[in-house]
Amino acid sequence: MTDRVATVEGGPRLDRSLTLHLQGDWGLANLHRICGWIAAEVGGRSGPETKIAIWNGYAGSDAVHAVAKRDVDAALLVPSVFAKMAVEGRGLFEGDPHPELRALGSLPQRDRLVLAIGAEHGIRSFADLREKKPALRIATSPDDGVNTVGYAAHTVMAAHGIPRADLESWGGSYLEDGLPFPCQAWLLDGSADALLHEAIMTPGWREAAEARDLVFIPMEDAVLSQLERDLGWPRAILPAGYLRGLDRDLVTLDYSDFLLICRDDLPDDLAHLIAWALGETRENLEYQFRHIPPDRSPVTYPLDPVKIGTTPISLHPGAERYYATLDGWRGP
Repeated sequence: MTDRVATVEGGPRLDRSLTLHLQGDWGLANLHRICGWIAAEVGGRSGPETKIAIWNGYAGSDAVHAVAKRDVDAALLVPSVFAKMAVEGRGLFEGDPHPELRALGSLPQRDRLVLAIGAEHGIRSFADLREKKPALRIATSPDDGVNTVGYAAHTVMAAHGIPRADLESWGGSYLEDGLPFPCQAWLLDGSADALLHEAIMTPGWREAAEARDLVFIPMEDAVLSQLERDLGWPRAILPAGYLRGLDRDLVTLDYSDFLLICRDDLPDDLAHLIAWALGETRENLEYQFRHIPPDRSPVTYPLDPVKIGTTPISLHPGAERYYATLDGWRGP
């Protein structure tokens, strides 16, 4: 067996060897990269027989259930606001609360849920949609009980008075895929008339906006207030000029941050080590994204340990023990 070393000297160590299971994304995106970084730091600071596995997932309810069932020790959930829904048994987790969930840290990704429609349809608002009843083909993710985008998209449409059955009665349809990239491609090549999705910083959104005249549809104030009241889901702004055709600030739903979740019975020293690694070895993740401007990066750098330790659900006590040492940290 080759020697494994931590990528930054110093820090806490575990005298024992361990087997650690992490869950990221489908295998080719940023959550697996984050898991790989954590694996390197933990593996280099634990016993010589340590084994660390990274499992594929969709960072939705599957992440919560994998942690809850102890299939994995920690998993990344996107967006972070869904963790509070999971703890309280609301939204995607209605009737299925998980009070045992704890956070180890939050990795920032400044993202939004956005609806864009081809300008040729003459739709500029949800009121226009309800009045004109166009037969739109909307690219999004499936509302399958796992995918947070699919849940969000269909919840937003229904809250605006356009449930799926109504859209389909107009002759419209949903084109669905669990990943954002096919959905973006369908908008780009004209297979879809509209895109309702996140990952706003990825090239697919920019390419579609450059190739097609799009109208970005603001969400209605009453709907955003309802979602914040009922689900604790905040609104956010996508600034004017972020994409071609976005000529004013867009009011929409926040879809930010990757939250690393675990159970409350994760060993205290392991939780402390992981939190320490997130805060103190952050440059080892940052450098992988520095070729991308921060506002276009899938990980919004520079990383701030205080913000990493500011989470929507309670921190694991071992993780909190690290963040409590930071100047300016005031708790989750």
